[in-house]
Amino acid sequence: MVKEAFDHVRHWVFDLDNTLYPPAVRLFDQIELRMTQYVMDSVGVDRDEADALRVKYWHAYGTTLAGLMREHDVDPAPYLHDVHDIDFSVLPEDPHLAELIKDLPGRKIVYTNGSAPYAQSVLRARGLDGLFDAIYGVEHADFHPKPERSAFETVFGKDGVTTSEAAMFEDDPRNLAAPHEMGMRTVHVADEAVKAPHIHHHTDDLNNFLERLMR
Repeated sequence: MVKEAFDHVRHWVFDLDNTLYPPAVRLFDQIELRMTQYVMDSVGVDRDEADALRVKYWHAYGTTLAGLMREHDVDPAPYLHDVHDIDFSVLPEDPHLAELIKDLPGRKIVYTNGSAPYAQSVLRARGLDGLFDAIYGVEHADFHPKPERSAFETVFGKDGVTTSEAAMFEDDPRNLAAPHEMGMRTVHVADEAVKAPHIHHHTDDLNNFLERLMR
C-alpha cells in the first residue's frame, strides 16, 4: 500500500516545474524561449545553434545554466532573472492541492533548479504560497544543479533534512537518483512512467497520489 510506504516520512521535498503544476499549462515553454535567446546573446550564435546548445547543456550538466557557466563563464544572477521574466497568469490556482500539501505531516520544502524568487511566483499563482517551510533554488546549492549529489547535500544540509525520513517528488527521473542513494522515498511525477531501481513510485496525478497517502 502506498500509505504504509510513507508512514515514516517527516520531510517532504517537492520539485517545482512540471511537478507542482501540470505540464499541460506549458509554462516552461516560455522559459525555454528566453533561455534560447539568452544563449544567442551571450554566446553569439544563431537560434538553431542556441537551441542545440541549450539541449546539449541540459543533458550534459543538468541545466542550461550550468553549461553556460562552465563553458562560457556566464554570470548566473542576470540569467536567472531574465529567463524567469514570464507570464504566470497561465497557471491555474489549485485549492485542492493546497489542502493536500497543508495536511502532510512534518516539514515541507520546495527545491528547484530555477531560482527561489521564481518558485515563489509560481507558488503564488497556484495558490500554494505560505504552505512550505522553505523554498530553495539553484542559488542555495552554489549554482550546482540537480542531479549532482553535492547539490542535494548542500540544500538538505542547510535545511536539516533527515533523508531516511524524507520523500522527493520530481518530474525528471535523473533527479531522483541521488535522493534514492541518500535513503529517500522517491516519486516520479510525469505522464510517462520510467522503470528504474531509483524510482519507488510513479504518478501522473500528484493530487491523487497525495490523497492516497492520507487514506
